[in-house]
Amino acid sequence: MASWGPGSALRALPFLSHGEHIYMVDTDGNKYMDWTCQAVCTNLGYTVPPAVMNAVTKQMSELAMAYGGLGNTEIRVRLGALLNELLPDEITGFLFPSGGSEANEAAMRIARRYTGRPKIVNMYRSYHGGSPGALQATGDFRRGFTESTGELPGFVKTFNPFDTIGKFSFGSTDAEKAQNALAYLEDQIIMEGPHTIAAVMFESIVGSGGVYVAPPGYMEGVREICDRYGILFIADEVMVGFGRTGTFWGFQNYDVVPDIVTSAKGLSGAWLPLSMVAVRTEIKEFFEDTPLGWGATYHAHPVSMACAYESIKFMLEGDMLNHAKKVIEPVLKEGIDALCAKYECLGNGRQIGAFGCMDMLDKYGNPVQQLDGSNCTHPDAVLGYRQAMKANGLYGFLRPPFIHCAPPLVISPDELREGFSRQDKALAVYADIVSKA
Repeated sequence: MASWGPGSALRALPFLSHGEHIYMVDTDGNKYMDWTCQAVCTNLGYTVPPAVMNAVTKQMSELAMAYGGLGNTEIRVRLGALLNELLPDEITGFLFPSGGSEANEAAMRIARRYTGRPKIVNMYRSYHGGSPGALQATGDFRRGFTESTGELPGFVKTFNPFDTIGKFSFGSTDAEKAQNALAYLEDQIIMEGPHTIAAVMFESIVGSGGVYVAPPGYMEGVREICDRYGILFIADEVMVGFGRTGTFWGFQNYDVVPDIVTSAKGLSGAWLPLSMVAVRTEIKEFFEDTPLGWGATYHAHPVSMACAYESIKFMLEGDMLNHAKKVIEPVLKEGIDALCAKYECLGNGRQIGAFGCMDMLDKYGNPVQQLDGSNCTHPDAVLGYRQAMKANGLYGFLRPPFIHCAPPLVISPDELREGFSRQDKALAVYADIVSKA
């Protein structure tokens, strides 16, 4: 069975056999360049460093499993200590769930139990995971999949502080957008009742919703509002943590320190399932004498943590942050700008670090598909583009109207330019179908 789409969609996907560096190979011998790190997770590619392999093998031979509620392990303490060095000094408490959805569920549980308040504020353009609470926190069309089981209470949506594809705008300048969006958010909080709101949970950089960075001053303003009303600030770093934006954490693109940070994906290079919930010292100490009220069988799995520890070391020793910011970002901008200039059916290219996006447009300059997942004006063109990506050896997810570009952090400038050449050929197919519609 498939996950987000119908099962029949699996029949057209490549049957993958192995990978190396930034490439994947199917059973027919076709070689694909991974253009989006699959779901923006295989940040370090497919050649597993010997240190990672050895650490996993060693942990498997010594202690392959330890249920986190019944015993501690050396690797759990060591990974927490390493992450403590990489996060602000105020953040000292750690949980290690298995995936991003689980991390966000745990973060919301922590916030609610710590504050005694029920509500979580999220943005409309957001994605926080596929489990029930995380999907209700989500703002994009996938939230609709919960309608068959009924919506969960305790979630409030606010607008993102930038122009999205639609009629509403907070202003014409970044300063206006930040100021007006903050005023809107504070009015919402007052109308909901600050005493009912446990946390705001925002993606530091909007990920699958289109790679959007908040305007200067907005996140800092959110931090001030949270402090004013005793509300926790949760930064969802599941997609952008561990170097994706050219900083170790996405929130480091602003002058803020969250109360809770969640991340996954890049934590272990996606080589083994693992995620992270990191909290400020006062939150950690609160739960020294109060039950946390969250758990999972594979929380703090020792083999996954051994993989994560060496993956982070590999990333640091390879200076991946500098590579993402100073090497990948300029070439990413060059490629995106060139494609947007070439094709009228593309618009609003943007990028930060090794994370980029373009909007697919129809023949009238409108988004080819609405944000709720409906009303695709050129389904044949989107299908043609998907097929052309595969035919040109380009592998990755596509969620119209967005075309993401999130290559592995180990990619070279020449490989990145080769990827844009392949995408150019695929876009030519899309543009041709749109022009004839």
